[in-house]
Amino acid sequence: MKVPLRWLQDFIELPTTEIETLTTALNTVGLTVEGVEELGIGWSDVYVGRVDAIESHPDADKIRVCQVDSGEGTRQIICGAWNFEEGAHVAVARPGAILPGGFEIGQRKIRGVQSNGMICSESELGLGDDHAGIIVLEGEPEPGTPFSELVELPDVVFDLDITPNRPDAMSMLGVARDLAAFFDTSFRVPEIVVPEIDGRTPVQVEIVDALGCRRFTAREITGVEVGPSPFRVRHRLAKVGVRAISNVVDVTNYVMFELGHPLHAFDADTIVGDRLVVKRASEGETLVTLDDIERDLTPEDLIIYDDKGPTSMSGTMGGARSEVSGQTTRVLMEAASWDPPTIMYMARRHNLISEASARFERGVDPSLADIANERASAMVAALTDGKVLAEAVDVIATPIEPALIELRTQDVQRLLGPGFDAGYISGILTRLGMSVQGHEPLSVTVPTFRPDLTRPADLTEEVARIHGYDRFEATLPTGPSGGLTTEQLRTRRLASVLVGAGLTQAINLPFVSPADLRTLGQPGGSELLTVKNPLREEESNLRPTLLPGLLNSIRYNISHGLPSVALFEIGKVFTSEPDASDPRLPVQFDTVGWAVVGEVGIDGVHGQVIQADGAVSIGIWRLLAAGLGLEDVDLRSSSPPGWHPGRTAEIVLAGEMIGHVGELSPRVARDFEIPGRVAIAELNLAPLTGPVAPPISHSPSVFPPVDFDLSFVIANDLPVAKIVRATAIAAGDLLESSSVFDEFRGGDLESASRAVAIRYRLRAADRTLTNEEVAPTRNAMIRAAEGLGAKLRGA
Repeated sequence: MKVPLRWLQDFIELPTTEIETLTTALNTVGLTVEGVEELGIGWSDVYVGRVDAIESHPDADKIRVCQVDSGEGTRQIICGAWNFEEGAHVAVARPGAILPGGFEIGQRKIRGVQSNGMICSESELGLGDDHAGIIVLEGEPEPGTPFSELVELPDVVFDLDITPNRPDAMSMLGVARDLAAFFDTSFRVPEIVVPEIDGRTPVQVEIVDALGCRRFTAREITGVEVGPSPFRVRHRLAKVGVRAISNVVDVTNYVMFELGHPLHAFDADTIVGDRLVVKRASEGETLVTLDDIERDLTPEDLIIYDDKGPTSMSGTMGGARSEVSGQTTRVLMEAASWDPPTIMYMARRHNLISEASARFERGVDPSLADIANERASAMVAALTDGKVLAEAVDVIATPIEPALIELRTQDVQRLLGPGFDAGYISGILTRLGMSVQGHEPLSVTVPTFRPDLTRPADLTEEVARIHGYDRFEATLPTGPSGGLTTEQLRTRRLASVLVGAGLTQAINLPFVSPADLRTLGQPGGSELLTVKNPLREEESNLRPTLLPGLLNSIRYNISHGLPSVALFEIGKVFTSEPDASDPRLPVQFDTVGWAVVGEVGIDGVHGQVIQADGAVSIGIWRLLAAGLGLEDVDLRSSSPPGWHPGRTAEIVLAGEMIGHVGELSPRVARDFEIPGRVAIAELNLAPLTGPVAPPISHSPSVFPPVDFDLSFVIANDLPVAKIVRATAIAAGDLLESSSVFDEFRGGDLESASRAVAIRYRLRAADRTLTNEEVAPTRNAMIRAAEGLGAKLRGA
């Protein structure tokens, strides 16, 4: 929100106007300053002039000859604007004046008639976008008065970032209140003088949806003359980035920035049936809004109706049918309190994000509605020569009462430290607009404009905010030290192992496209959890698997010129089943997954480039299992949907299947536009990060090893891991290592069989092994393999 300093000073006597000091104060109270714009006077020799006479130009129809007194006697000036008459007070650039852009004003003839200077428009002085007409000053300022004295320049505009929990700070009044509390000074509100006449508007108001509309106020102003706003109003609105439209509409914006409550002005003569009804829209209804766009309404939209149908969208934009125009003579000023979530969803659904919706979705104070309405009605009457009907409409559907909170001084001191006595605490809270009674505990009445204050800790934070966080001395916390849990430490270890293997961690959003899930062969429909308001319509489900996000990231990197990509992700996946501990939440699991494509390294033996495939994924898994100290691990052939049926294994840890590792189906890779093979894996994280037995260290043996190879003929459906495990058990403590180094098919082998070669190393810790010790061990290992159906090749 933009806050011009000159406008802000209407509400507070600041102890300083020094920019750096004010910026520090605003940041301290939580109104973060995102930018500061210094506005200066961009002209010289521009003065107030009075138009004494106007004549037609003898040789032109579209310009006039004016006699203007700018304090140095009457000058003749040619002007092409027609929005003023004799007696008007205007801004005059005398000959020799310099206007913004370095434009110098001189004396010249226009169609044979001498012109001595220029009568200026807003755009010519850099004060706005209006160039169709010249500036007509309100009142009767003395001719010859420097024009700079009538404009609020120089000025400073602070661009503030207001947090969503502070609807009260979205106004000059709210900012002034916080600064007054910080500087321990007073602030003021505009004096409201309403030119009333007896009567009441015939328009009746009915609230059908009490949840959507808590309060609706309305006042009628009669005898209105719609026209341009005074220069001061237009200039202030321009500083906050709002385009001036007309005196009536400009007042609604002006009061919104003053007090923080958006308003809407109806042309009262267009309200059919003299009745307004607030309710939800029906399916199939439409409304043409002020921007001349016909909008399709939904049952979630909160609409204001008259007897003809929809006439305005609550809290977002009015309807074209009831728009205030140049023919309007009766204005119905509306200030209502709307349900914040309703306005937020409406504004986003219809792409109508505005200053008004930004305030309503934060939660505008219902108690402010009638005050803002009265202020706006008084301004409209003053600027349009209208009169306000004395009796106002005020329908309260949902009463809002101030909150009452008990605050103990000792609790404030426990959180903030010593030095915060009851008097100091009461002083700060009182300056913030709260009522404080009692001593211990303090009984604090929180006004309705602060819905974010609901508990004692909130009040303590308010005390700290106004006291100033930078005034607290640095202290070391006491009490037991913290630390990471075993699961957190092991998760970090897991990530470290994968990074060490050459993978990069990816962080994807937890949303997934149903089309991507269908490509992977994943179930859809009721088994998926649907997001009510997705960031993107095509990604409307919470992910049941990490793979779509990883594969889309792989595709993105390849499309940007990276042929080799290795990514892993640690994140949650979701089901549609309710959690037993809290049925409001779905069952969700922490998982780890990876996807690798392209070159992954060089074969150290043959010097060949290694490409990603299922074997690479299994290699990453083995590296991870070793790094995490996992034992009792088994790989079993598997073929889940979307995975390569012959190059995928399920991981079994301590008898529990925890996920899959292997290769992506070539069809799925093509559908994701990924060339080549893709090594993938997805594993349940909890079994991997659970506690494990500490490793037992043994002194390395100084005695020589015995190496030998065994080649077994086994059935194609017999996992090699079973052979390795069985022979290892048979070898006992003498086995130091075993590794599969070859597989052979064809030749004299049957089609249902294959030969696998395994290299073993035996070593004793306390002696050199003899042939007499090795032979029985080797035979025991062969018998263990034969027990699984294997046959020693060549036997």
